[in-house]
Amino acid sequence: MISRMLLSIALTVALFAGVAHAERDGDHRVKHVLLISVDGLHALDVANYVQSHPNSALAQLTGHGITYSNARTPANSDSFPGLLALVTGGSPISTGLFYDVSYDRTIFDPTNTTCSGAPGNIMVFDETIDLYNAQNVSLNVIDPTKLPRVLVNGNCVPLFPHSALRTNTIFEAVKAAHGRTAWADKHPAYDLVNGPSGKGVDDLFTPEITNNNGFDATVSVVCTAQNDFLKVQAILNEIHGMNHNGTQRAGVPAVFGMNFQAVSVGQKLAKDNFDGSCVSDTGALNGHSGGYVDGAGTPTAVLQYGLDKTDQALGMMIQALKSEGIYDSTLFIVTAKHGQSPINPVKVNKPGHFADLVAALPDASTDPAGVAIAGAANCATGSCGLLMDDDVALIWLQGQNATAAQVRAYLNNNANALFIEEVMAGNELKLRFNNPQLDSRTPDLIVQPVYGTIYTGSKKKNAEHGGFSFGDTNVGLIVSNPSLKSRTVKTPVATSQVAATLLSALGIDPEALKSVRVEKTEVLPGIPFHSSQREH
Repeated sequence: MISRMLLSIALTVALFAGVAHAERDGDHRVKHVLLISVDGLHALDVANYVQSHPNSALAQLTGHGITYSNARTPANSDSFPGLLALVTGGSPISTGLFYDVSYDRTIFDPTNTTCSGAPGNIMVFDETIDLYNAQNVSLNVIDPTKLPRVLVNGNCVPLFPHSALRTNTIFEAVKAAHGRTAWADKHPAYDLVNGPSGKGVDDLFTPEITNNNGFDATVSVVCTAQNDFLKVQAILNEIHGMNHNGTQRAGVPAVFGMNFQAVSVGQKLAKDNFDGSCVSDTGALNGHSGGYVDGAGTPTAVLQYGLDKTDQALGMMIQALKSEGIYDSTLFIVTAKHGQSPINPVKVNKPGHFADLVAALPDASTDPAGVAIAGAANCATGSCGLLMDDDVALIWLQGQNATAAQVRAYLNNNANALFIEEVMAGNELKLRFNNPQLDSRTPDLIVQPVYGTIYTGSKKKNAEHGGFSFGDTNVGLIVSNPSLKSRTVKTPVATSQVAATLLSALGIDPEALKSVRVEKTEVLPGIPFHSSQREH
């Protein structure tokens, strides 16, 4: 009897040991997804880097992965909608977020703690909502007093980024399936990825990269890469089964990842470390231009530094996965929230802010449309609208006398003076987005400028994102696993398909995501991991 019991115990121990070491013994089922956003990374950057660096981490990932060379982000291509595509499977149609600074016709100013008066206010979710110390250094948490207010069941409460999201995230879906989740990003405002529950990410790490009225790491590609490495170390700790700061054992997350900023900053900088505030940046890059040398995507030394540091970090992640015996069971996805434009430096055109260009028109002060644009641009608080511009211009006209149709006609009549390629309003806008008359977040007009135009007079940057152009939206996308054969798919795909794909690979129905259901988002083509073929 005792011998049978000992045999039974031995078999049970062997069974659990076999399960525990399955990942080390060639079990190729996907048990983890590592999602990486290299902000600004174009498909062209991937192709050029892999060709010129055949021993790089990117080359290794493409060597046993599918490269989607015609992947596009949702338009508009700001960081918020770009990241949300990856983690919700949707676009502003279902997420309700167009930019980190946007407008909502139903919310109130942060100081309006009773939500009294007419609704409508700017919705700010950037570095300015952080809690800061006396030295203007972010404490890497959100200050609720800086958040817009909203009525919820008759109570006037702060609107956190995660509560502003109208759909759930991959992190919430994975947690519902009893998986651990982690994410690292550049601002505390990326509380956003927690989803409406506010609890989607078990281990959220958001070291501020741009202190408001304080040190801004993005003045230098060197300091930006150092900020990136804070997040890289968090990923390495998580691969080794710890929490992001390495203080507690937590288990390797089922889905985790981070964003890199060094490539994006390397693309943007007109002059690296222009103010000398990055004390680490005293070498050959200091004072040199970033971006590209030519329209073929040849990087400057500043951008090359960002690419190299990012690739080195990816290599460290690959090595860590291998050392833990989980490389084979990890789906490694590298893509980008957004691209950057223009690539070709001769196309750069910085004529000034959109509202200033409109104000310079001869009849701007008398035409109702010109007056409406000025009102939106000068609105600091309340229901008077917003004009937000980069290499796109988003216009909310709430509270103005001119209609969107009047403003569209006025802008089209002055398209050359305003460097306009297209003005979206009315039916043209409603074909892509929700009806602004019914949706409190959708802009009344969206202006796409001529390619290369950035609505700024800033001398700090020579590239930007946010618009609809090919440079903004055509991003790198690699889905890698040792069981995959290397190939390139040129069929057009959307980065929103990443969310559906990674859930499917983990054995979770992609339709667990509201955005997938609403926007009919499909799994990426050519991926052999599907929930219908997996154990549950």
